[in-house]
Amino acid sequence: MLRLGDDALVLGQRLCQWITRAPSIEEDLALSNIALDLIGQARVLLTRAGGLDGTGRDEDALAYARTDREFTNALLTELPNGDFAATVARQLAYTHYAVAYYEALGGCPDPELAAFGQRAAKEVAFHRLHADTWTERLGLGTPESTRRMQRGLDLVWPYTAELFDEDDVVRALAAAGTIPSPAPLRPLWERSTTEVITRAGLTVPTPAWQARGGRTGLHTEEFASLVAELQSVNRQFPGGTW
Repeated sequence: MLRLGDDALVLGQRLCQWITRAPSIEEDLALSNIALDLIGQARVLLTRAGGLDGTGRDEDALAYARTDREFTNALLTELPNGDFAATVARQLAYTHYAVAYYEALGGCPDPELAAFGQRAAKEVAFHRLHADTWTERLGLGTPESTRRMQRGLDLVWPYTAELFDEDDVVRALAAAGTIPSPAPLRPLWERSTTEVITRAGLTVPTPAWQARGGRTGLHTEEFASLVAELQSVNRQFPGGTW
């Protein structure tokens, strides 16, 4: 729950940085709404995580009272926005993974978690449509938009393998039937993203390296500043309530 919640919270925070800076008013609103969906998902997941770990921490404590090394999000979700094409590439990679995983989560034995997975899959499906549409629009647009979209894909693709990694925690939970493992979903993700990239006239990247470490608290250089921005109001007014 913590890992999924951190993915949603961190990506939502990154997308919030586009507010007033998006290429158009329509995209400003679209990215803002996607960010709100993600933060809403994070609230559910972090609240559940706090209830399960025995510490009694609520969503605010988990979001605002941890150091950057305590976050467990995949590195993909924290990558700087870059230009609009880079953000679209990051969204393409994440949304195709998230829809597949949440759909699988919808069949888990925990009724509360299953209900969340079913609802979240429907929300992220709209985010996926947005990413697919812009990938094709930029890929089939001008030479400059094509170049930028391909560059965006090349930038984010080395960070995608971590989404499907298994460690001892995931293997134990999957073996017990508590949650689905993300590893078997990778071929589905590869097929669906390849279809979109091919329709856009672009090339699926073949990275020579793969970035990992986010799940264990090893983050990118820019992540600490993102966490500081996320937690700034809470730190300025400790103990404050909304």
